[in-house]
Amino acid sequence: MRLSAGDRLGRYEIKAPVGKGGMGEVYRARDTELDRDVAVKVLPEAAAGEEDRLRRFKREAKAVARLSHPSVLEIFDFGVEGDVTYAVTELLDGKSLRERLDSAGGPLPWAEVHEIVGAVADGLAVAHGGGVVHRDIKPGNLFLCTDGRVKILDFGLASLREMASPDAAAASVAPTETMPGIIMGTVGYMAPEQVRGEKADARSDIFAVGCALYEMLSGQRPFDRDTSAEVMTAILREDPPPFSECGVEVAPEVERIVARCLEKDPDRRFQSASDLS
Repeated sequence: MRLSAGDRLGRYEIKAPVGKGGMGEVYRARDTELDRDVAVKVLPEAAAGEEDRLRRFKREAKAVARLSHPSVLEIFDFGVEGDVTYAVTELLDGKSLRERLDSAGGPLPWAEVHEIVGAVADGLAVAHGGGVVHRDIKPGNLFLCTDGRVKILDFGLASLREMASPDAAAASVAPTETMPGIIMGTVGYMAPEQVRGEKADARSDIFAVGCALYEMLSGQRPFDRDTSAEVMTAILREDPPPFSECGVEVAPEVERIVARCLEKDPDRRFQSASDLS
């Protein structure tokens, strides 16, 4: 069902649609108890009966709920009203990095790139430390707020580890892990191991950050090809064009950082997102 202004989901009064994504429709709403504006993401009614879609929707809520960091979207509530399953998060004002890149039509200023990557790396470091691997980092899932904050969105494909206790260092794999041979992610930003259908870990997210970093610096996608099959082949076998071929000048140290993020072998990448901060 499509919600209209004035509709209610529990204590949340719908004000207006904000956008639509693969995991559901997002609305601006008013929390009538706390008297504040929030965002309400609604799982489409047609998908509510699909076990996989519902599981991903709940997984996203659980992943975000276990994290607390300025660069991770904050979740306030999760509920079911009749046949409608919904999640309530903070309401953001701004645009996605994808929109920013498309409007720029070329490389972004280094100061802006540095700020974005630093914020994303900090957020991912906390996520990874909390047993959450995003698995779908891309410009469309990075949000640039008008107040200068950068937010990591859409944890619908995230893998979660069950922690023995809140402070436990060891973790056992939860049932949210991908079965071998299943490709999870977005073509063009998946790490080689994801393309092969292998298990993704924190280093897979680092590869995706490297893809976004390359695009911000060059104005071009690192593995841009005509078809998805060609993109995946390039990720497995080829390196992105040197920045000099893109007509941009990048400091040698920054080039080395990008190259290390984009190593085909996970053991040769940065092993922690903190190394990118």
